[in-house]
Amino acid sequence: MKKYLVQFKPFLIFVGIFFLTYIVLTVLYKFYLNSFGANDLDDITLIVGRNTEQLLKLFNYDVIIQKSAQYPWMNVLLNGMKIALIVEGCNAISVMILFVSFVTAFSGKLKQTFLFIVFGIVSIYILNVIRIALLTVLLLCFPSQNHLLHGVVFPLIIYGYVFILWIFWINRFSKYAG
Repeated sequence: MKKYLVQFKPFLIFVGIFFLTYIVLTVLYKFYLNSFGANDLDDITLIVGRNTEQLLKLFNYDVIIQKSAQYPWMNVLLNGMKIALIVEGCNAISVMILFVSFVTAFSGKLKQTFLFIVFGIVSIYILNVIRIALLTVLLLCFPSQNHLLHGVVFPLIIYGYVFILWIFWINRFSKYAG
């Protein structure tokens, strides 16, 4: 048994750090969410909605993104039509937690690891705002493609980007980079 523990030590350390980081960040995020009422929307999601609205207005779209009075979401109105909802899950925090957990588990030098995590979180946030804005416009043009766009294409884009960041991290900066 000891032979296998020694043989798989790097893998076990990776898995342990990954899950410990993931669990700690997820629990902290849940505490954050629990600080809001059942029908309230968290501040991060509100900022994502505001930034999405600003991006669409930058491209001269007639857009209003407003908090629902009764429910924990924001209504997205484009050209006066309700096109979509922005809910807590749209803020990409869960994707960021996954990203941070992986990079931490494959950590390199402390400063590089920290800077890469900050870069990753900021770039995921920006990509997510672009993703929501683009999804809103595409849903206006192709409402029958909601499942394909929201359920397949856009998750593929954000998770694909995170995967590319991970590969870049492993090959360039992690302690396993050669």
